[in-house]
This record gives sequence, structure tokens and C-alpha cells, in this order.
Amino acid sequence: MRRTRGAGLILVANGRELTEAGRAATGTSNRRRDLRLDACRGLALWFIFIDHIPDNSLAWLTLRNYGFSDTSEVFVFVSGYTCMLAYGGSLSEHGWATTVARALRRAWEIYAAFLVLLLAYTALVWVIGGGTRFVDETNTGFFFREPGPTILHVALLQFAPVNTDILLTFAILHIFFPIILWLMMSSARLTLLLSFLLYMMVQLFSWQVPAWPSGELYFNPFAWQFLFVIGAWYAYGPTATLRVILESRTLLIAALAYLAFSLVVALSWEFKSLEGLIPSTVTDLIYPIYKSHLAPVRLLHFLSLAFVVSRLAPLEWHGPIRPLMTAMIRCGENSLPMYCLGVLLAFIGQVMLTDVSDGLPMQLLISVSGIAVMILAGTLLTWESQLDRRGPRLF
Repeated sequence: MRRTRGAGLILVANGRELTEAGRAATGTSNRRRDLRLDACRGLALWFIFIDHIPDNSLAWLTLRNYGFSDTSEVFVFVSGYTCMLAYGGSLSEHGWATTVARALRRAWEIYAAFLVLLLAYTALVWVIGGGTRFVDETNTGFFFREPGPTILHVALLQFAPVNTDILLTFAILHIFFPIILWLMMSSARLTLLLSFLLYMMVQLFSWQVPAWPSGELYFNPFAWQFLFVIGAWYAYGPTATLRVILESRTLLIAALAYLAFSLVVALSWEFKSLEGLIPSTVTDLIYPIYKSHLAPVRLLHFLSLAFVVSRLAPLEWHGPIRPLMTAMIRCGENSLPMYCLGVLLAFIGQVMLTDVSDGLPMQLLISVSGIAVMILAGTLLTWESQLDRRGPRLF
């Protein structure tokens, strides 16, 4: 498992490999799919599913307990990267009208998947809990108490049950991606700067997208767009400045030191004996670490992790055993339905841990079985897409 986790990060962060893959994908021939990105997304989906199960000991196998960031950052970064490959690659061949239409269509697909997921999620909560149990844990109680206003605010992207929030942010990011692409083609550095300034408005003035009935969207689009844009910028093409950064020994040492520091801090959340190692002046400086606003310490942790892996990973990586790699690819190339399925499976796992047993054997069974179901579903979806030949549209 340790090797597999490292492999996933290599797929994300090895700039020397991914840049060449990006150039191949964004050229005139846009028919080849970079399977390494699919494998990375598939692994991230497995980790997200495991993390979504409350009190799951197997979460120690994911990134969540070893630093400030977790798999969410990986997923958003890779999404920005793949958006640039997909839409940037089609631009020269098909033009702006087709590119914009494809980005908006993908945003609609995410929005539609979100609505279908909500329907299945609430139905599952009703069947299992009768509209009274698990409503607080899943944030679905409003559907049963105030169905009319809740449906309205769901349609307006202002309300989401637990673990579905990120879909709203992805839909918003896809709607605005054509603008990001246009700015990137005009000036990549200016685009990155504007994105950073918007990110800083969140950190300094708490800019946010309001949610219903109160609060804000958990994955604040004003903050998370910066990591999304970084991924797109990284895919857009290498620069001399970027090469200097990637080859800097000083930055490598600084990144390693920061990762070690964040590891100690993260472990201190679970092991109280380590709290004494963190001076109060440091804790006053870094806390609170808001995930919704993509706190700077989280962003810096992910970038440090990606940088270190890009430096220490071999240029040629052939991956783990082929069946495992294939399983990750099948889930990654169907990432949207697999994410939605993972949310439902995580809730079923939560119910089993509550009503049947919360022991380690049950946690292991739920985690392995859920990933197996995702692999099977991803394989079937890929098989269906290969067999299906779209017929005439009758209506």
C-alpha cells in the first residue's frame, strides 16, 4: 500500500513526465488519453471513499493523517490539469465555440450528477433511517422538514448534503474554465497572479459563496480555484522559471523540512504526547486550519509534497502490478459516477459500523468491499462506453 500511495503522487507531481504528456495531449492529435492521470484519480477516489467513512481506521493508509492537506487537494489539482489538457487540446482543432460548449456541457453533467446523487442519497437515508436517523450526520434533515425550500436551494447550488459539496465547486469551476483558458493563453503569469489575488481575498477578507440556510459552501470556490488554476497552469507548458524552481536544491530542503513539521503537527492531533513539541507561538500562527478556505498551510503542504515527489521520483515509472493499475484507471476514467457511488457506499459503511459492528474487521470488510464495488462499476461503465454506439436522437 505504501508503494501505491507514492505512485499516485508521482502521477500528480512528476512535472517532467506530465509536461511531456501534456504537450502530446494539447497538440493537434488529441486522441491519446494519459492513463497515468486516470490512475491517479482512481487512487484519489479510493482514498476519498475511505476518508468519508467516519471512524475508519483505514484512513491511516490515506494522506489525511500525515500532514495539513489530504486527497481533496490532489483531486482538485489533477482536475485543473486534465481540464487544460482536454479543453486546451481541443481549442486549436475545434475552435472556441466547441471548447466552450464542451466545458459547459461537462459543468451540466456534474450538476445533473449532483442532483441524481442527492435523490439517491435522501432516498437511502429515508429507507434506512425513516427520515429520523442519520439525518444530522448526512445533513439531509432539511429534505424531510422543509422539502420545498430545500429543493429550491439545491437547484441554486446553495445546499448540499455531507460529502457532496465538492461537486458544486467543480460545476462552478467548469463554468468559468473557458475564461481561465482565455486568460491563460493571453498571459499564464497574469492568470496565476489574478487567481492568487482572489485566493488572498478569501484569506484576508473571508470572501465566500453563501450557502443555505446559513454559512458558506464548504469547498469555497474563491479559494479552491487557485489550486485548480495551478494545475491548469502546470499543464499549460514549462517555463524557464518553473524549471529553475523544480531543480532548486534549497527549495527541496525547505519542502522536506516543512513536510516534517506538518507531519509532527498532524500526528499531534491524534497523539497528545506530541503536543508539547509544538510551541504555542507556532500554533497561534497556523490555527485555525480551514479546509473550506484552503488555508495557506494546507496549500503549501500539498505543493511541497508534489515538489518533493517530482524531484525524488524516477523519470520512468512503470507502476505496481498491472491488475491494480488497471483497476485504478477504470475508476479514474469514470471519476464523476465513481465519486457519487463512493458517497453512497460510504454512507452504507457508516450505517454498518453503527448498527452491526465498529471493529477493525468490519472496517476492513467495508473498505475493501466498497473499493471492489467501485472497480466493478468502473469496469462496467468503461465496457459499456466501448460497446455503445450512439444511435439517432428521437427526441
